Amino acid sequence: MQTLAIIVLPLSSAASTSEDRESHGPVLSYITSIWHNRLFLYSAAALIFGIWFSVKVLQKKSVPSATNPLPQPVKSSDSAKDTVAHVSGVKIFFGSQTGTAKGFAKELLDEVEASGFPCEIIDMKDYDPDDQLADEGTNKTVCVFLLATYTDGQPTENAEWFCKWLEEASTDFRYGKTYLKGLKYAVFGLGNSVYTGHYNTVGKNVDKWLWMLSAARIMTRGEGDCNVVNSKHGNIQADFKAWKMKFMNRLKKLAKGDKKSCNGKCKSGGSCKNKTKHEHGHEERSDFSLSQILFCIYHIQEDLFESSSDEEESGLQDEKKGPVVDMEDLGIIMNGVKKAKVKLYTNLLYNIVMHLIGSHSGVKLCRWTKSMLRGRGGCYKHTFYGIESHRCMETTPSLACANKCVFCWRHHTNPVGTEWRWKMDPAEKILQDSLEKHQNMIREFKGVPGVKPERYEEGLAVKHCALSLVGEPIMYPEINVFLRLLHSNRISSFLVTNAQFPREIRNLVPVTQLYVSVDASTKDTLKKIDRPLFKDFWPRFLDCLKALGEKKQRTVYRLTLVKAWNVEEMLAYADLIAMGQPDFIEVKGVTYCGDSTASSLTMANVPWHQEVVAFVQQLADMLPQYEIACEHEHSNCLLIAHTKFNIDGEWWTWIDYERFQELVQAYEDSGGEQTFSSLDYMAKTPTWALFGAEEQGFDPTDTRFQRRNKAKNISGC
Repeated sequence: MQTLAIIVLPLSSAASTSEDRESHGPVLSYITSIWHNRLFLYSAAALIFGIWFSVKVLQKKSVPSATNPLPQPVKSSDSAKDTVAHVSGVKIFFGSQTGTAKGFAKELLDEVEASGFPCEIIDMKDYDPDDQLADEGTNKTVCVFLLATYTDGQPTENAEWFCKWLEEASTDFRYGKTYLKGLKYAVFGLGNSVYTGHYNTVGKNVDKWLWMLSAARIMTRGEGDCNVVNSKHGNIQADFKAWKMKFMNRLKKLAKGDKKSCNGKCKSGGSCKNKTKHEHGHEERSDFSLSQILFCIYHIQEDLFESSSDEEESGLQDEKKGPVVDMEDLGIIMNGVKKAKVKLYTNLLYNIVMHLIGSHSGVKLCRWTKSMLRGRGGCYKHTFYGIESHRCMETTPSLACANKCVFCWRHHTNPVGTEWRWKMDPAEKILQDSLEKHQNMIREFKGVPGVKPERYEEGLAVKHCALSLVGEPIMYPEINVFLRLLHSNRISSFLVTNAQFPREIRNLVPVTQLYVSVDASTKDTLKKIDRPLFKDFWPRFLDCLKALGEKKQRTVYRLTLVKAWNVEEMLAYADLIAMGQPDFIEVKGVTYCGDSTASSLTMANVPWHQEVVAFVQQLADMLPQYEIACEHEHSNCLLIAHTKFNIDGEWWTWIDYERFQELVQAYEDSGGEQTFSSLDYMAKTPTWALFGAEEQGFDPTDTRFQRRNKAKNISGC
């Protein structure tokens, strides 16, 4: 009726103006009438459009659904073909200490095989996730994880390595957040709710880490409770049986090509049509700890917390136990962190990335240490200087730094400053704790698939120390005491400084190899890339290069190439090299460390290895006393060496570490009077490490491993 009234109104109005039409002409009068009544016309048009739109929506809703399907032609071999097309098989991984999870795995195996699916049981201690896990997604395998939580919320012994690897991979930008995309999985955890602080921690964590790597849940995580009082079905066996039935139903649907069983809008926080399951299912709150949330903010894109579940629940919802933080409170937390003191700040952000030592130091296991333990090659220092990567400890006595470089892989989560303002820990304590924590991290590799027993034993005895983890090690007031302690333990020292503390460089005792980061060759570019805190950063930078030139032991310029930022200033680089006269010049393509609000760096700024080679060749042509000596293609890095290390046509860039220890001991015993130079402890470079060699710097005694399905990383580390 309203529509009729709206349409009639302009007509009656037109009739009332008939006299005007006669005097002004029928066309003009009609147009004038329409103009006077245009609001009614607009309303009529809107109403008609609304009716049309409503009809379309109703038509879509009337399409036959899964609950009221129309008759469809039956294909003769649909079941077999669907199974082959969508699910190739099931792999059941178990982490068990007392045998319960293993028993459940055998029980599930029988059920799966009885349904016609290929299936196998895998003891997690015999499985190498770095080699195989990414392939499970491409093979259309459904992976089931039956995981018991052991003492203090830790994994069982046979699942310890798998969980350690998965945790590190989930927060390592080199893998990329889509590393396990395509992998379908389900998790059932075994725990005891009597231990409220650690109930089913392992199952929750594995579920979370798989999701962070873009693996897809096929169903809600199940939880079995040994505490019969709180068990949903009376005991853990009944809990597993109920979950197993849901899993088998879900598996059969997947085999037929069914991708989702939930029509809701859970990912965006909207309503869900499958309310019964959401309201009555055993959903729980997120168990992300504060430090994990903060780390993810800095190291993973903002959409990390958006769930990718394909089944009933969408979020990773765990019960509110322990240090749980609601996402709604995240803004408040971040505001609080900005105001927090340095010690709290570093504790929150570094506990996941590295092991903290005291109030201002840290130690971390380098990925090349892990690589060489497994016979998969060493870092560029192994190629250029002969260090044993599996025996190298990466540490720092100072988390603080005087720069905020755009390519810092720590994304500026460490404190900054221009002077020492923190309570100082003694050097003896820092070294003792560093060695202890490093050895504990090495021990975690005992029994890991692929680890060579002889290298594991060697790795427990640290032989090299890379003081380059984070921050500015030279800021530590007792840096010389720390270096002497290293040498007294026959540990070589590789010290990296960011060229802002010239006085400290001059006061250094002999170092096995002293680095200065030369990230740019002009004042403006250095300010843009390093973003130093000192106002007189450029005079300090130049003075550091001069101080380096005064050293008698091995010295190195480290150049990090950032495409479109610092690769054009060839002549200026040559001038800086002439100023400091380093023994070696390392030229490395910048490593892309993931998105960060602290830097605008992208993969477009990462040079290809061929581009780095071209830059090095041009630079070497401008340096009469230098030539290209070595290459480590896997790290996108080359070494330019002073020709004094080229003896009778052979390069001697490697280090005789035993000879260095003898020389530095004689130096200390003589009170500094018995000096020595870089030529006194050099060693011959093997042919495979030389520039132009077929191996491109990869040690032929090891086996190169190419990670499958990984994020693009052409720069190494």
